[in-house]
Amino acid sequence: MISVNNVTKRFGQITAVDNVSLEVKKGEIFGLLGPNGAGKSTAINMMVGAIAPDSGSITLENLGNPRQPSARNHIGAAPQALAIYEELTAEENLRFFGSMYGLRGANLKSRVEWSLELSGLLDRRKDIVSKYSGGMKRRLNIVCGLVHDPQIVFLDEPTVGVDPQSRNAIFDQIEMLKKLGRTVIYTTHYMEEAQRLCDRVAIIDHGKILDIDTVKNLLARHGGEAVVIAQMESPPAETIKLPGVRDGLTLRFESNQPFADVLALQAQGVSFSELHIERPDLESVFLNLTGRRLRD
Repeated sequence: MISVNNVTKRFGQITAVDNVSLEVKKGEIFGLLGPNGAGKSTAINMMVGAIAPDSGSITLENLGNPRQPSARNHIGAAPQALAIYEELTAEENLRFFGSMYGLRGANLKSRVEWSLELSGLLDRRKDIVSKYSGGMKRRLNIVCGLVHDPQIVFLDEPTVGVDPQSRNAIFDQIEMLKKLGRTVIYTTHYMEEAQRLCDRVAIIDHGKILDIDTVKNLLARHGGEAVVIAQMESPPAETIKLPGVRDGLTLRFESNQPFADVLALQAQGVSFSELHIERPDLESVFLNLTGRRLRD
């Protein structure tokens, strides 16, 4: 659906995107996961045709170069910076953006209604956007990029600064797009969002793609082992001497079979007042690939 081949983009002495190659499949939610300044937004801006790469190529299936005018109606984008008019109502915003894409009459009306319903803003359609909460503005920002019914949707950090309720509403919007067969490219620095939403994830840092795969495969390859943290009750003397025991009662160790190891300890007479197992996540993947945490 989208082919990015050896793409580089520089701004002065800074290489924002460094020889990036990736393929996005039709109908998938493809995540770009990395910290702020990793090159995610620059990559998105090139894929939507807003800026041109210095080298390399980007091709949309059956559409060619995204910078061609013929490709524009098939692309929808919600940038990280809000691109809505706060002095207008939600309905007026949607009518404006729909008309910019050539929608008229009944078709425009239908798409505006669909967008208001998807965003959960039907009952606030006549309210001036400046009165909206941050989460409501984010939801409107997304559907203003969807009103023309694009086949490819780019969402750049769509949940930044929103409350948990609005974040879940945005997740519902994205999951609905997948059900409709749309292709979604989603940038985020929140690993839990990528794990929940994305079919495949590209880990990006300092403009370079470090790995691309399903979350399951990334965890298997780079996540490391689970960590068991347990508070023991009156442990046997030989258990206290184990390397992972701290303060005589706190046990901490890594394992690729944590439940089996815990059962083995219980069989040896160890009982626990507290037990916690930390599974590897995309934060672990990023740490193992880069040597630092995602949000450092």
